[in-house]
Amino acid sequence: MIGLVAVAALLGLGVGWLLERSHFCTMGALSDAYLFGSLRRLRSWLLAMATALLLTQALAALGLVPLDATPWLARPLEPLALLVGGLLFGVGMVMAGGCASRNLVRLGTGSLKALVVVLVLGLTAMATAGGLLAWPADLLRAASADPGRSLGGLLAAGLPVSARTLDLFLALLIGGGLLVWIFRDAGYRRNRADQTVGFGLGIAVALGYLATGWLFRDPAGLAPVVSLNFAAPLAEAVAWGAAGRGTWPGFGAALVLGTIAGAALSAGSARRARIETFSSRDDMIRHMAGAALMGFGGMLALGCTIGQGVSGIATLAPGSFLALAGIVLGALLALRRLEQGSWRGALGWGVGRQMEPAERV
Repeated sequence: MIGLVAVAALLGLGVGWLLERSHFCTMGALSDAYLFGSLRRLRSWLLAMATALLLTQALAALGLVPLDATPWLARPLEPLALLVGGLLFGVGMVMAGGCASRNLVRLGTGSLKALVVVLVLGLTAMATAGGLLAWPADLLRAASADPGRSLGGLLAAGLPVSARTLDLFLALLIGGGLLVWIFRDAGYRRNRADQTVGFGLGIAVALGYLATGWLFRDPAGLAPVVSLNFAAPLAEAVAWGAAGRGTWPGFGAALVLGTIAGAALSAGSARRARIETFSSRDDMIRHMAGAALMGFGGMLALGCTIGQGVSGIATLAPGSFLALAGIVLGALLALRRLEQGSWRGALGWGVGRQMEPAERV
């Protein structure tokens, strides 16, 4: 137990340091692509997906990591919950100025705005797991399908090929295709810093699976095989911080705490740490509402932009692709709402106010 907690904390330290140093943000990646046509940060996110996918599937092919024990494959496929949850999470991360991992990094650098977001997100996630919000969440989860089948498993049902072989083939096809597209850009090939972020996050995801699925695997098979995720683990961290005296934090809580510490170390060593507060009451309300949407949506979607967008995709779970699609769609809708000035304009139901050039900064 102590060894697994130490590994999670070290992974968090590395991820926090990496994200703070690079200023990487998945919401920023989508914002750059939509508002400015810049694909630089989006390529880093896709590079993390491709790296995690190839390494994780290689570990599974070697028999080191039982991916069927991951939360993304071990539970029923809940398409409505995954899509709606992803959509809400995507909207929420734009309102809150970044996804869960980004706000953990901002908290480590001294942002009181991020502290509010992290607490509200964690408490909302707890309420969704077994509190006041569990009932509406259960309604959305009502429609489900058989669990435990990856994309390769679905295809293998009608082919004389094993699911593991098809998963490895799909990993090479999808991961290789992403790598070709990413490195077609000459500017990105020269950008070592952005490549470090993508490769670093992908490797961290594979290491997380290796730790929970092989190095410290529960002999009874009761503990899930997990990796980087910042939705449910935030709820775990808040609960442990409030009532965890005398106990060790779990993998997720240790990962969250390590990420904050890593960002703090990075910002402190570079003298970038500073106190950040809300600029107005509306600013606070917007961040709190966004955090609540991320907490509820992240629990429905079983992850965040890193949890589903990288760790989930690495398992080739069909639900991860659904959740990721919802997150991207929700973020783009929220960005369009900022651009148009209203939800009616964002949805095409009326003429919205176009953003001025100065507002696109």
